[in-house]
Amino acid sequence: MSLLTFESLTSAWATAEVEINVVIFLNLLGALLLGMLVGYERSYHGRAAGMRTYGLVCMASAALMAIAGYPLHWYGGNTAMIGDLGATRVIQGIVTGIGFLGAGVIMKEGFSISGLTTAASIWTSSAIGVLVGIGFYPAAILMALMSVACMMWVSRLEDWLPSRQSVAIMLRFNKDFAPREEVLRRVARERGYDFVRSTLSIKLENGQPEWNFVAVAMNKKHGVRIDELAKELAAFEGVQDFRLSHERN
Repeated sequence: MSLLTFESLTSAWATAEVEINVVIFLNLLGALLLGMLVGYERSYHGRAAGMRTYGLVCMASAALMAIAGYPLHWYGGNTAMIGDLGATRVIQGIVTGIGFLGAGVIMKEGFSISGLTTAASIWTSSAIGVLVGIGFYPAAILMALMSVACMMWVSRLEDWLPSRQSVAIMLRFNKDFAPREEVLRRVARERGYDFVRSTLSIKLENGQPEWNFVAVAMNKKHGVRIDELAKELAAFEGVQDFRLSHERN
């Protein structure tokens, strides 16, 4: 059968193929929602990766597994194009290569990490490309729309849902000043933050102690704004220099 006939070009939109695409779409939607659920738990606790990152990665993973599950329907069921199913090795290569590309856009500065959602969206776009390449056009279109919706509107959903913002703090104290963890913990709680002990790192340079740690707001209403924290730290006894930044994704 010629690949340029009308029947061949429209085979991906046959009833059986569309039904499979609907099943794949439901799988993608379910994976997106479950990934967002896990991402919300991470976002609520002030972690860098949030609902968008987890949702995109979970959906892309489901897409790649769905692709592997329906090989006889690739390319609209055109057996001449399916061949020996060696395309699975091509998919593996694409996923691996895009993984390295995504890692290149992730930046870490102190406790702040940026680029996670971009990396996840790049990997998701590769899964969309694979769906298009094997002829699952309706599923590819729906996955692209869900990806755009996830990146545009899930951040607003995260802002609306209860959450705990994180602030990365660096404090450099005067020489011979001995800071105490219990004092910092009490000061943080008075301003609506929990001192995350597991993030604490201490460095001594030129006789000056430097503390780096993350403080997580108890909730949206109680955490003091970062500019107000800066004003208070400027007058804090023993503090010579400080740096505040929101943990970001």
